[in-house]
Amino acid sequence: MTRLHWVRHGPTHATVMLGWTDRPADLSDREAVARLDAALPRKALLVSSDLSRAARTADLLGEGRVRLPHDPRLREIHFGAWEDRSFAAIEAGTPERIRAFWRDAGPARAPGGETWHELQHRVTQAVQDLCTRHPGEEIVIVAHFGPILTGLQRALGLSIQEAFAHRIEPLSITSMTLGPSGWSIGPINRLA
Repeated sequence: MTRLHWVRHGPTHATVMLGWTDRPADLSDREAVARLDAALPRKALLVSSDLSRAARTADLLGEGRVRLPHDPRLREIHFGAWEDRSFAAIEAGTPERIRAFWRDAGPARAPGGETWHELQHRVTQAVQDLCTRHPGEEIVIVAHFGPILTGLQRALGLSIQEAFAHRIEPLSITSMTLGPSGWSIGPINRLA
């Protein structure tokens, strides 16, 4: 059985659409990071998105774990022209488009961005590659809200709206296991 431990990167305190914009995480709460580190398996592989908020969080969890190269397929959804803009500013400029994006997230896209389906496809490919290359291993994946939700969506057979109902806090752990009969889910959004 291959066990995945998804970790959401440290907080950014952003109040904007933050997808591929490379804003760093606030990792000043060393006690929270230490608790997270202690809650994860020591003998695990460690991989992260290449965005600094995930990569730096992973760096702080790296002691004793085998670090795999950053994987850009684990990035957050790309919000295109909406990147680094407040929800209110986007709503004021394109109210119908942003409402459609949240109402029917699967095929909808921000101008110049990607759809939820595209996000799900690239994250699924990354996870399949990890599970194929490292069967039976414990793998810590430091990523973002969207990729973690796509993992839950796939493992639990959820609709997009059902997946969106889950909270995934910064520095939380969401665990899932791939066994002979498919996926099983451990704790979701567990704070150490």
